[in-house]
Amino acid sequence: MRDPYEVLGVDRKASAGDIKSAFRKLAKKLHPDANKNDPKAAGRFAEINAAYEILGEDDKRKAFDRGEIDAEGKPRFQGFGGGAGARPGGGFGTGGAYGPEGEFETFTFGPEGFTRGARRGRAGAGGGFGGFEDILRDAFAGAGARRGGGAAGFEAEDFGGGAGANVTAALTVSLPDAAHGATQRVRLPNGKDVEVKIPAGIADGQQIRLRGQGAAGPNGPGDLLITVSIGPHAIFTLDAADIRLDLPVTLYEAALGAKVRVPTLDRPVELTIPPGTSSGRTFRLKGKGYPAKDGRGDLLATIRIMLPPQSDEEFEALMKKWRTEKPYDPRKDM
Repeated sequence: MRDPYEVLGVDRKASAGDIKSAFRKLAKKLHPDANKNDPKAAGRFAEINAAYEILGEDDKRKAFDRGEIDAEGKPRFQGFGGGAGARPGGGFGTGGAYGPEGEFETFTFGPEGFTRGARRGRAGAGGGFGGFEDILRDAFAGAGARRGGGAAGFEAEDFGGGAGANVTAALTVSLPDAAHGATQRVRLPNGKDVEVKIPAGIADGQQIRLRGQGAAGPNGPGDLLITVSIGPHAIFTLDAADIRLDLPVTLYEAALGAKVRVPTLDRPVELTIPPGTSSGRTFRLKGKGYPAKDGRGDLLATIRIMLPPQSDEEFEALMKKWRTEKPYDPRKDM
């Protein structure tokens, strides 16, 4: 994937607000519903969502800027001082080593970036260490695997009883896919691809267990545990089972009333705006929200009155006349 800053067209010093604004602008422009005749639209839309998944979260953005994760959010090994030669006190090279008396160093990726750990180990031929890939193989090997950093965002945890290790992974899906259900492919640390069925109405942070897809062990493999996150959407905001939406309307639609088209997760619906509707008023569309165990939520559409992009003398004259002849104070109760 390309650099997320390049994908969103923002500078590396851009503020969080600038990044969010750029994402919203591109999402509206590239949304597949607005580009039905462009077969590449879905790919571009997915790319900007993936970029915002990195830059829209402060911790992930900092990790990317430090080079700890790549543009897909996967851990990136950069090495730890001392080059590839022998290190003071014994051991070898970048990535990991056997230290004095066969002490084995491991590197784990977590919220603080890559961290070093140590445990006692058996040196290979010549007492050396083969590289970072060996650490990963050791982390997922056989019974009693220790909990540690996995490849491409995966981790292994002790399964117990001589069985293989469970492998955990994180997966981000779009709001429509989470609502309607979808199938996505996930690549395991061993290079194997598995299909993951996302059930309709999955909750943010919910875990899916794929039995027998974890690391191998003498009594059988462990399980693959996938934590599913729902990614940000261009116009919808998930609020429990409800979905919130800012609905832009013209000044004359708000003043005179109108029937306006409102997008939903399924298909657009028509909403009647009564005359004299103020900006900030919220309309509840029953059953048009997110599917949940207790029933489908509602869509909450909040009115945002938008003035014309360019005013003219006639419009300004009308506003001045209102100001003089029909003044009112909307802030009198504040």
